[in-house]
Amino acid sequence: MRHFFRTHLTPAEVMASADTFFAALGLSTLSSASRARTYKGVVGTPEVTAHVKVTASPEGGHYTFVEAHTDQMGESRLDRNVKKFFVQLRRQDDPRHALEAAY
Repeated sequence: MRHFFRTHLTPAEVMASADTFFAALGLSTLSSASRARTYKGVVGTPEVTAHVKVTASPEGGHYTFVEAHTDQMGESRLDRNVKKFFVQLRRQDDPRHALEAAY
């Protein structure tokens, strides 16, 4: 699946957060570049090896476009963790941010 997020953080800050977040999940770095990382490992059950590629590129002034591609189908545990990573980026960008119901 493809997930994306826009943030005010720099690409370097996003990649540093990605390294910390995905290492905590038990994923290892398969390839590394200045604005892209590929992680590999087992997340959840059944124990199937999963891959996620995270890229961060400057976009239109002061935004950074963060994109994550997983090799999983549907809403896997890895996809849910990518969404948690985006929430972590949002909190890192604005520590006062609190999740609220939108209804």
